[in-house]
Amino acid sequence: MAAAAAAPAARGRLRIADRVYARLAEQAVRQALADEWARRSTTAAPPRASVLVVGGNARITLHLELPYPADLAELSRIARDAVADHVSALTGTPVLSVAVLVERLVPAVAS
Repeated sequence: MAAAAAAPAARGRLRIADRVYARLAEQAVRQALADEWARRSTTAAPPRASVLVVGGNARITLHLELPYPADLAELSRIARDAVADHVSALTGTPVLSVAVLVERLVPAVAS
């Protein structure tokens, strides 16, 4: 009789590098805020993310430049939700928190 398939834990573990989590988070922010930036004549520096994974759970910090004037609370919420959903969906890792640090406000260019 054929040997029974090994349980997933017996076959090994998958380790995802923190920089992969960071790139996924950065990609999610760019996609989530693309419409807001498309309406602007100015651009910002690309988003940066730092990630700490402990005990199989991720804590993500986003460093963003946001357009001004705009609803900063709403843009932050959109960024947080997009990152948490995108990272957890693609990696299977629960995201415990997403902190948003607004590094700079980018004003609209006068016409």
